[in-house]
Amino acid sequence: MAQKTDHLTFDDPTTRHPRVSPPEQDQPMPGLDAELDPPADRGETSYRGTGRLQGRRALITGGDSGIGGAVAIAYAREGADVAINYLPDEQEDADRIRELVEAEGRTCVQLPGDVTNKETCERLVEQAVERLGGLDALVVNAGKQVTSPSIEEISDEQFDLTVKTNVYAMFWICRAAVKHLGAGSTIVLSSSVQAYSPSEHLLDYAMTKSAMNTFGKGLAKQLAPRGVRVNVVAPGPVWTPLQVVQGQPKEAIPEFGLGQPLGRAGQPVELAPAYVFLASPESSYVVGETLNVNGGADSP
Repeated sequence: MAQKTDHLTFDDPTTRHPRVSPPEQDQPMPGLDAELDPPADRGETSYRGTGRLQGRRALITGGDSGIGGAVAIAYAREGADVAINYLPDEQEDADRIRELVEAEGRTCVQLPGDVTNKETCERLVEQAVERLGGLDALVVNAGKQVTSPSIEEISDEQFDLTVKTNVYAMFWICRAAVKHLGAGSTIVLSSSVQAYSPSEHLLDYAMTKSAMNTFGKGLAKQLAPRGVRVNVVAPGPVWTPLQVVQGQPKEAIPEFGLGQPLGRAGQPVELAPAYVFLASPESSYVVGETLNVNGGADSP
């Protein structure tokens, strides 16, 4: 079915985006949106802003592609300036996001760096604050996901990298950012349906996302008296480069997301409104919430 005009069009969610039945494919780490087959919809032509984040300043980790790229586009179209973090090998995707952000007349600060390093995480925050003139929103989105059919095949190196990317980096970045966040500021964490319904082949990844949910709820209670809101988004199966860099078994790629009640995988642009809502003043009484955007799968 043809793509609708934009994400605000009233239509049938089962056919809003085509059912993705991608060919078996594999990309080297960390993967690029530019090489994804078929391309994902990050909102390049399908997200329409309404000024809900006018004047905000946001740091988005993993902001070059997938959900993070869609969030960067959406935030810019809602009136925010953004700083995006990504790995140096993802420069091609990061340049495309910068083009789209700057086309909206907004600032896009590029901050390449590996978030598994504490000093890098602290530097990202300081550079974002310096170059954006402050910080009002933090989106912790960078993630590591590697499929492993058995716990016996999860090496110490893989386990360490997954935990550092998904848990340590979250902690380090939030700790560094808190002192810069005034009343009205927000933190949004990218969790996963895996936190509630773990796949047997994503044991270490699912564990980290459950930890993220708990961390988000605890930090939300800690920061709420200061007027800083913390919330979590838990995506279901979303078509991004994460899936083709060992994120799913290669033979499962053609069926990716087809088992959801809506009958298809999600597109990154469909996640972006959740991040906009949680960063905007209209969600002022939403604190410590995990917003599931998963196409109808059960969740607590």
